[in-house]
Amino acid sequence: MKSRALNRSSKLKTYKSLIRPVVTYGCEAWTLTNQDEQHLRIFEHRILRKIFGPVQNEDGSWRIRMNYELNELTGNADIVRYIKSRRIAWLGHVIRMDDKTPKRILQWKPIGTRTRGRPRKRWIADIQ
Repeated sequence: MKSRALNRSSKLKTYKSLIRPVVTYGCEAWTLTNQDEQHLRIFEHRILRKIFGPVQNEDGSWRIRMNYELNELTGNADIVRYIKSRRIAWLGHVIRMDDKTPKRILQWKPIGTRTRGRPRKRWIADIQ
């Protein structure tokens, strides 16, 4: 990503077509915590900083790009927003299914008592 042989647009296409799909494989079934979202954003910003490189200040010193600058350059394309859109698309597929296993699991209500402690974050609650 630091190579000068490739231009920025091809690096961005490489990121969006190769790296992001590998990182988000199976993201439709994830339940993301705030910490998971933060780690994914950090990962994405690191790659984007490598792609766009440093910026020179008025005094001639170099610095890394800030997060808001990266968001402006990419048009607010966020990896967490991408994951949430994929989950909503998967929910639409599950709702349109006839009577298959994923739809039965989505509509299933467990029987019995809950375990002690804070309830785990559920997929449907994360979607809502």
